[in-house]
Amino acid sequence: MSASGETAASGPRDWDAELYHRVSDFQFGLGLEVLDRLALRGDETVLDAGCGTGRVTQTLVERLPGGHVIAVDASEDMVRKARETLRGSVEVRRMDLAELELDRPVDAILSTAVFHWIPDHDRLFAHLHAALRPGGTLAAQCGGEGNVASVTQAVGGVRDTDPFAPYLGGWEGPWRFPSTDDAAGRLRGAGFHEVRCWLEPRTLVPEEPAAYLRTVTLGLHLARLPEELRDPFVEAVLERMGEPVAIDYVRLNIEARRP
Repeated sequence: MSASGETAASGPRDWDAELYHRVSDFQFGLGLEVLDRLALRGDETVLDAGCGTGRVTQTLVERLPGGHVIAVDASEDMVRKARETLRGSVEVRRMDLAELELDRPVDAILSTAVFHWIPDHDRLFAHLHAALRPGGTLAAQCGGEGNVASVTQAVGGVRDTDPFAPYLGGWEGPWRFPSTDDAAGRLRGAGFHEVRCWLEPRTLVPEEPAAYLRTVTLGLHLARLPEELRDPFVEAVLERMGEPVAIDYVRLNIEARRP
């Protein structure tokens, strides 16, 4: 699932949607947990903010037999795959969440595994607040403080070494993993009430570690590297992480309401 993450060139990062669809069972499961927290009658209009390949969106549609779903993602390939997954049952738009504008407000917003790719959370939350009708709810989950520490530690040991240093040396990475206090303060600053934020640790041992890191975690690192250095970089990070490859996720859960 993707939002705006800037590449070394310009514009949002694109994703390999087919590969992501195959290796993202972990994100899918977490997304369903967030969806379960969103109380729905079945006739609402709901925005899936960062729909990815549409797997969670498909379940959302099933829970809204009398409602309507709008799905947005910044990645062209994700939008293509989501349209294929959802087969015309959902309006899918290509849109950067940091620039989100809807024709009319929605009753609820669902977002999973997206916000940590967006640098400016004040701008993000302001746009999400504006997209909700009064009384509308936000249910979201993203990377929180301490997320993927094992990956960032391994990357830190590789990025400043040759031949990667000219492209990655000193770069802190693309993610924003806020604390609960930081996220809650920014949500309230954007106008949200009844804000609840909490962290939840999870561990993933991916079945295809190289494919997983390449597709889910290190895409923006690889975008800064020439093609011939991308596989060696992933291999070097995996070597630093050791066996078995375990990714220590810390998920930031968010619930909030527009008054």
